[in-house]
Amino acid sequence: MACDPNTVSFLLDQLSAGGVEVTAKKMFGEYGLYLDGKMVALVCDDQLFVKRTIGGAAFTGPIEEAPPYPQAKPHPLIDADRWDDGDWLAELLRITARELPAPKAKKATKTCSSRA
Repeated sequence: MACDPNTVSFLLDQLSAGGVEVTAKKMFGEYGLYLDGKMVALVCDDQLFVKRTIGGAAFTGPIEEAPPYPQAKPHPLIDADRWDDGDWLAELLRITARELPAPKAKKATKTCSSRA
C-alpha cells in the first residue's frame, strides 16, 4: 500500500516547525526523509520509521521496532501520537543524522561510445 502524500506533508511541516529542513524523496510509492544529505527515516504505509542509532535510542528510550517493508531490518517505529511534537521529532532526526555516515560519493557512469 502506497503512502498518502498528505502524511508526508504533515511530517515535513512538523519538522520544519521544529527547526529542521527535511526533504522527502518518493521511492516505490513510499518516501525517504533526508537531512543533511543523509536518509534518516522512511515513511511507509503512513508509518514513520527512523534509522537506528545509539543516540536516537537513548533519546527515545524503549520503543517498538518493525520492518518498514518486507525483508527489511527492523527500524524504530515512531508512534503517530509523537508526530504532533515537532520539536521532539526534529531533535530525533538531528541526532540520527549526526550519527549516520556521510553518503557515499556516486561513481561516474560510463557512457557508451560508438565505434566506427
